[in-house]
Amino acid sequence: MKKMKFYLGALIALLGISFQSCDNDDDGYSLGDFAADWATVNVKGDHVYDFTGDTWGTLWPAATNYPGYSLTDGQRIILYFNPLYDNYPEGYDCSIKVTGIRPILTKQVEELTADNEEEYGNDPVNINEGNIWISRGGYLNIVFNQDLPAKVKHRVSLVKNTTVTPEDDGYIHLEYRYNTYDDTTGLWAVGAVSYNLNSLDIKEGTKGIKLKLNSAVNGERELTFDLKENTPSEEVSQMDFSGMELE
Repeated sequence: MKKMKFYLGALIALLGISFQSCDNDDDGYSLGDFAADWATVNVKGDHVYDFTGDTWGTLWPAATNYPGYSLTDGQRIILYFNPLYDNYPEGYDCSIKVTGIRPILTKQVEELTADNEEEYGNDPVNINEGNIWISRGGYLNIVFNQDLPAKVKHRVSLVKNTTVTPEDDGYIHLEYRYNTYDDTTGLWAVGAVSYNLNSLDIKEGTKGIKLKLNSAVNGERELTFDLKENTPSEEVSQMDFSGMELE
């Protein structure tokens, strides 16, 4: 069984850009400073929102290249921005100018039963080392290689399997399910999905999460995420998710 850790930060170093952290000694930044982060959208009102970055923390969009952009509360995104000031306004780690937003498919944990198991499928998944992690705010993030469909969007799901009784070992047992609907083209692209774990019943003393998946390379695997900090693979930072066809 392969051991992995709870990844509580996911810094993105896109295209080799070197990013700064909002906790440096300077209050201001140059407009030439660029950054990117996996982040969660927090809707505050009609077209009013802020972000919680996996690495940068709480972010206030003091300026944006996307005025009136419609965002959904809890939506996961890759956020591109210019950092402006630390600790401004009060209560935020950093104020920023938004320069780009790339939505990431965001889903909930679902319940797999004997009646609906077929719709979730269990096709082999192609995921590189280090491309599954758990980030700030309680999201399981997965970056994977996808054999693109011709007609039908593929389904990627994180489920609690009620058809089996998991081992009583202090872990929450989940399964990652993939359904291609037998529709593939041989054309490959990189896909990404974030799952909201906040609906899980995490009791005191829970050690972490165990995740079963059907690996295209290694067969049936179980990954263990312990409640400890770590850092995900920086290979994630180099990936382009524009071609994904998912639901």
